[in-house]
Amino acid sequence: MYRVARASESLVITGSGITDINITKKAWVLPGQSCTKFDISPVNYTFEVQAMSAEKLPFLLPAVFTVGPRADDEASLMKYAKLISPHDKLSNHVKDHVQGIIEGETRVLAASMTMEEIFKGTKEFKQEVFEKVQLELNQFGLLIYNANVKQLVDVQGHECFSYLGQKTQMEAANQAKIDVAEARMKGEIGEKLRLGETLQNAAKIDAETRIISTQRGGEGRKAEIKVRTEVKVYENHREAEVAEANAVLAKKKAGWAKEAQVAEVEAEKAVALRDAELQKEVERMNALAMTEKLKAELLSKASVEYETKVQEANWELYKKQKEEEAFLYEKEKEAEAQRATAEADFYRRKQIIDGDLYAKMKEAEGLKALAEAQGTYLHTLLEAVGGNYEAVRDYLMISGGMFQDLAKINGDAIHGLQPKISIWTNGEGSHEATAEGGGSALKEVAGIYKTLPPLFKTVHEQTGMMPPTWMGTITNDSSQ
Repeated sequence: MYRVARASESLVITGSGITDINITKKAWVLPGQSCTKFDISPVNYTFEVQAMSAEKLPFLLPAVFTVGPRADDEASLMKYAKLISPHDKLSNHVKDHVQGIIEGETRVLAASMTMEEIFKGTKEFKQEVFEKVQLELNQFGLLIYNANVKQLVDVQGHECFSYLGQKTQMEAANQAKIDVAEARMKGEIGEKLRLGETLQNAAKIDAETRIISTQRGGEGRKAEIKVRTEVKVYENHREAEVAEANAVLAKKKAGWAKEAQVAEVEAEKAVALRDAELQKEVERMNALAMTEKLKAELLSKASVEYETKVQEANWELYKKQKEEEAFLYEKEKEAEAQRATAEADFYRRKQIIDGDLYAKMKEAEGLKALAEAQGTYLHTLLEAVGGNYEAVRDYLMISGGMFQDLAKINGDAIHGLQPKISIWTNGEGSHEATAEGGGSALKEVAGIYKTLPPLFKTVHEQTGMMPPTWMGTITNDSSQ
């Protein structure tokens, strides 16, 4: 059957002998082939896109797009034919595609701009929306033939555009008032300036007139000589310009002649090139006709061989798939076993770590309780002695055996040495003690007490510590 499409339509042929699809205006439809007509005329789509600016302010964008396939591009027609083949051009299928692209690109662009930028740069905003939408429609073979975006409209409850318009009107009115005031100021100031300048210039002109009148006589003769000189120079200059213009004209005539000869040669070569292209097209059409004839003769044999090869390939594919599935199942079981082992090891390590953490927490709690007990102990001691820090310190030193430790450390320090030991007394009874070779126990105790002041002084000089008040005080007077 011979099929012909109308001016606004195209034919889509598929089937035997066609790899994908074939789009044409007229063609023979052979047995085993299918032919479908589709309309390529543009369609108007009316939308009202709701978008939101960068400040989260909503607005409406009414738009009318005239969209249709690219009639001059075969690749675009193939994309459009695949899109619309099961539908009509006025169906919701195509409209939903176009509307989704327009709404998506508009929202993305509006989200990156503030409401002030959208309001002031409406033309740039519309142009960028058209470019973004056209870029997405290219994948469906569609072209925006015409697009009309109406005035941006506020969403009910959000009067942002109306407020922006009022702001612009108020700014224009205020600027007009400022301009009027400045013009009035300039007019009044200019009037006064011109009046003053008129009076000054009149006086100046009267004074200069008398001076100039005496100079004009001599300047007249000078001017006459100067004019004659300038006329001669001008004549020479014009003669040089005429000579230069003649030279330029001669160069241009030579260039034009050269271009005319080159154009003639190019025209002859273009005719020969076109003849070769037409001959090449004739040979290609003959080759296509022979190819179609050979395809028709070998089609049945090739079909049988193709089916046989396909069955064999399917069997080999099925066999390999089963082998790969068995291998994959085995690997999955091994992975599950390894995962179970890893989970058990992870649980064991977690229990050990939790035990260590619990022990550390209990140890920290014990240290905290000990510190609290010691704080309570010190607080009780301070309350018992009426807040006397020195008394608490002396008590802790005595109860902790600090003096015994000092004595032991000093003894260990001089152990093995031969120190010179000095015994301090107040001089009383020393003779009797020496003569008698001893004394009573009371005298020995008195001698020990007499050695305490120098001992306290030595400890104070070495450690900076003072003795308790109940034991005595250190003074500079040795007699005390």
